[in-house]
Amino acid sequence: MSTTLGAFVAGGIAACGAVTATHPFETVKIRMQLQGELQDKGHQPHHYRGPIHGVTTIVRNEGVRGIYRGIGCAYIYQILLNGCRLGFYEPMRHGLTNLLFTDPKTQSLGVNMFCGAASGIMGAMAGSPFFLVKTRLQSYSPFLPVGTQHNYKGAIDGTKKIWKSEGIKGLYRGVTAAMVRTGFGSSVQLPTYFFAKRRLVKHLGMEEGPALHLTSSTISGFVVCVFMHPPDTVMSRLYNQNGNLYKGVFDCLYKTVKTEGFFAIYKGFAPHLARILPHTILTLSLAEQTNKLIKKVEDRYFLRPEMK
Repeated sequence: MSTTLGAFVAGGIAACGAVTATHPFETVKIRMQLQGELQDKGHQPHHYRGPIHGVTTIVRNEGVRGIYRGIGCAYIYQILLNGCRLGFYEPMRHGLTNLLFTDPKTQSLGVNMFCGAASGIMGAMAGSPFFLVKTRLQSYSPFLPVGTQHNYKGAIDGTKKIWKSEGIKGLYRGVTAAMVRTGFGSSVQLPTYFFAKRRLVKHLGMEEGPALHLTSSTISGFVVCVFMHPPDTVMSRLYNQNGNLYKGVFDCLYKTVKTEGFFAIYKGFAPHLARILPHTILTLSLAEQTNKLIKKVEDRYFLRPEMK
């Protein structure tokens, strides 16, 4: 295991590699979450019907640039989120385990989930303004608009306009939903990944390597998507709103379910799953490799012999 700083860097690098491949599905997911917003069932548009249809529709009307709207903000957000999540998780887990148990090698599900949630919430708070601008950039379409439309020239222009009209409060609009969403996802992502990894080694005899990382990441990604999607839908709507359409997380959840039905909170689940499975696989698998590489660099150039 590299140092906390090394793990932060490794997590950020891994996440940027993953988001490059999965960003198109994130764009489709956000637009599906916003289409038909607070409209009665039977009167909702269905411009984007799924991950493949959504990608082809956007590319056909807006080009490749349309499907990659907000990618710059996505990189910054992923560095902050996954840098915190992968960088702070293990030190927090190690510290709490030493504090609560006599055997430092004890694996406690409660401790693992708490540390996963806490490290994810820290990342969500740090990256929330970038996710807000990213959401607004991705939701904008001059051809098939859904939800409130924000015509920003880019990330910098969007940030300036929000700051000018709403101040710091505007940039952190919806941060509570982001914390809930990421807390849900992070509380199960890393614990599920490491739990699956241990069970696959113990019961199926799998050995350390790409196949084990891939299988563990796939299991983790599916579980994360199930837990994280409802607060993710709420977050997308809070981030994209103009004015005070929603007063907060619970108001948004209540209005969405009341008007559109319970399953509205799972709008965009298919593209979310199509995004999060490869994203989780790539992030965690790349993190394993980049972490080893950074540890070698640290051992060779930065750490004193007694720190190794």
